[in-house]
Amino acid sequence: MYDDQQKSDYKQLEGMWFKLRAVEKNNSLTGNWSLRMQFIESHMLVITASGKGWITVDGRYYELRAGSAYVCTPGQLVEASMKDLGERGLYIVRFDVFEQPQLPAKQEHNYPLGRNMRFPITGEVVVSSMIVISALCEAMAKSMRSDNDMQRLRGQIEFYELVYSLLRDGQRLLDNNSEADLERAKTYIEQHYREDLTIEQLAKEAGVSSRHFIRLFKQRYGCSAIEYLSRYRIGQAQELMRPHHDYQLKDISSYVGYQDEVYFRRKFKQITGTPPAAFMRYARQKIVAFHANMIGNLLALNITPHAAPEDHPWVEYYRRKYDTSSVLSLAKDDDVKIEQIRSMSPDFIVGLEGFMSLDMQKTLNGITSTYFLPWEHDWRMHLRLIAEKLGKTAEAEVWLDRYERKAAAVRERTKSVLYIERLLIVRISEKNISVLANRSLGEVFYDDLHIMPATEVNRDLNNQQLTQEELAQTDADRLLLIVDEDAQSQAAWQDLKQSAFWGRMRPIRNNRIDYLPPYPWTEYTAFTQELILDEVLKLWRNRA
Repeated sequence: MYDDQQKSDYKQLEGMWFKLRAVEKNNSLTGNWSLRMQFIESHMLVITASGKGWITVDGRYYELRAGSAYVCTPGQLVEASMKDLGERGLYIVRFDVFEQPQLPAKQEHNYPLGRNMRFPITGEVVVSSMIVISALCEAMAKSMRSDNDMQRLRGQIEFYELVYSLLRDGQRLLDNNSEADLERAKTYIEQHYREDLTIEQLAKEAGVSSRHFIRLFKQRYGCSAIEYLSRYRIGQAQELMRPHHDYQLKDISSYVGYQDEVYFRRKFKQITGTPPAAFMRYARQKIVAFHANMIGNLLALNITPHAAPEDHPWVEYYRRKYDTSSVLSLAKDDDVKIEQIRSMSPDFIVGLEGFMSLDMQKTLNGITSTYFLPWEHDWRMHLRLIAEKLGKTAEAEVWLDRYERKAAAVRERTKSVLYIERLLIVRISEKNISVLANRSLGEVFYDDLHIMPATEVNRDLNNQQLTQEELAQTDADRLLLIVDEDAQSQAAWQDLKQSAFWGRMRPIRNNRIDYLPPYPWTEYTAFTQELILDEVLKLWRNRA
């Protein structure tokens, strides 16, 4: 719920500070979760990454929706329950809100802090990026479990990032309720995809007319609601067709909402580019991603690698959505890695040309069929080349067509605002301030979305670096910042914020700075490029 009181509560942020108490994670593909009825002593945040359920607050019933968070305040009588927690589960975050009064300096040390502040938003918050929120919750939980005081302090810092994200999403909902209405309708599709859904039904869920809903949904997501329903159904069918399941095609068709198996087969090929039988045949293949960069291209082709490097940053999105817990983790040691691959008798090995010795290539060639991708090509060519070798050319072209249509939809949504702004994308890694001008983020923003780069961005350089002073002197209107998680990078980030140059930057003065975590956004694969598109409107939907 968002009312005038909550709008005024945002104005009190300068007088608040927050203390994280605990982070609890619950996830199970088949299990349930419940919270017995209780008066809560601290603020409680229920973050629903997946699953469905309900919560009662002071006797009033509310749904718990996937992709949203629910804020409860101290003293409320709360009871909750979740069923089928699903792939990503939920997080329970408990925290306190303290008052920090604005008093003369000579009085501040005598003034007691009281736990009498209410979090600026209560009730449901539709989260703009559950990927980011989940990553923050995972990091907080890890930090709070540590016995190291410095690590636990870091957990508090990460919690402030979470607070900022929630308040930002809450403010966006205050400013633009239509976004939340559409998200609610989209979530409804995902929760009821097995049913016979109609535009009228979905429009009612969004609280708008059918005609208005059709226009808004396509404008927001780049496809019609019925097309999204079909894609979601086929996506669920694909999961049921993987080797660890043994279902008949007619049963899968019926389960995902298609009673006519012939129509299901036709729809499946239309959406994926390949017939169901061919998909099931290819799904049984054991594909090894010898280098981590191959993973994202395989995922775009609906292939979960049978083995991949153990040091790949398995972010929450990959791990939950693609069941990567079943992927064999390849060791760093070459001899051990070779024995692991031999023992699994793979059908195919994909890797990067030039990132391994010739002896290693010969050894792998002696085990099974291989393909080593030239790194200098762009991601579209990477996808096409791998697809050709694995017999999935049709699927690659369908995927690329969908990507181009989505990019056009996002470009149309953002051009009214972002086309007159210059964007600078920066990554702080160790002691370096690097400009991301090409591959991954640079290509999406500058090439696919036609956003103007800051004048200082040199797209002919692969490793352009700036000093703090040079960063402050750019003509960027908006800054997109990534800070690596290691201690040296975090220290460099703190040093930049405390420098005299930081406040001089136009994006800082005009509050035009946004943040992304390092993974998966800095990977250069087809799958990650689409994830970046999905994030663009979530970052700037309050302005676009």
